[in-house]
Amino acid sequence: MIDSQPLTILREVARTGSVTAAAERLNVSQSALSHAIAKFEERHNIKVWMKDGRSLRFTQAGNYLLGLAERLLPQLEHAQQILSDFADGRRGALRVGMECHPCQKWLMGVTGPYLRRWPDVDFEVRTAFRFDGVGALLGHEIDLLITPDPIDRPELLFTPVFDYELVLVLHETHPLAGKPWADPHDLIEETLITVPVSLERLDIYGRFLVPANCRPRQRITAETTELMLQLTAAGRGLSVLPEWLMHEEGEHLPLRALRIGAHGLHKSIHLGVRKNEERIDYIAGFLDIARNHQPA
Repeated sequence: MIDSQPLTILREVARTGSVTAAAERLNVSQSALSHAIAKFEERHNIKVWMKDGRSLRFTQAGNYLLGLAERLLPQLEHAQQILSDFADGRRGALRVGMECHPCQKWLMGVTGPYLRRWPDVDFEVRTAFRFDGVGALLGHEIDLLITPDPIDRPELLFTPVFDYELVLVLHETHPLAGKPWADPHDLIEETLITVPVSLERLDIYGRFLVPANCRPRQRITAETTELMLQLTAAGRGLSVLPEWLMHEEGEHLPLRALRIGAHGLHKSIHLGVRKNEERIDYIAGFLDIARNHQPA
């Protein structure tokens, strides 16, 4: 039977790069950590790492165990937290992952009612543009994923909660402002302002520009929708945002929303959970509130 201690040690050594640093992170002596690994290696007749000069190199067995640690330890740590919550009289914990940065304002409209209705549930939101949401959900690092790009996996259940249209945001005096919609060739000489994600994750590329074999002259990125709108209002380029968010945040700026293509570029926000966990009361409660909250 493999217990969690050697897996924890391997993960920390991989993260910190040395046994000394890992021992400090785990609040144990270096000799105690080395002894624990030596005992584990002797029991299983393997080596988990080899010295390579001043650094360590994981063996094949070590790399296998490291992968196991990355998959199992988040689940065990989460289980420990849940048990502690129960012991302290709390109902549980809901960890929400965001893959849709423009939807943070929508989430804030859901969060207030949820926190009032479920005061005994710990609530945490994780946001990152490069966040691997599906991997985090499958790895039990989060319990619910907000994403515009659901993936068909038998272990997961995605529920659509609201539809929206992506629009091209431009200065009101821009030459394209008089058109009913933008064609792909209209963007060839433009600077496009987007969130900092890979091109494959941007619908303006995958669903609009690439099929027409078009590219903008330049692409720049901005970390916040507020900055995207300010750059656009200053004539630095064109942005792509949900129409509702453009009207909400850009109301007092000299901006115009232009449809992307004759039929528009439509999306849906989905909430993903691990299958059967949608029945957990405080997760079902979040889904219910989210389905009934539409952006302004």
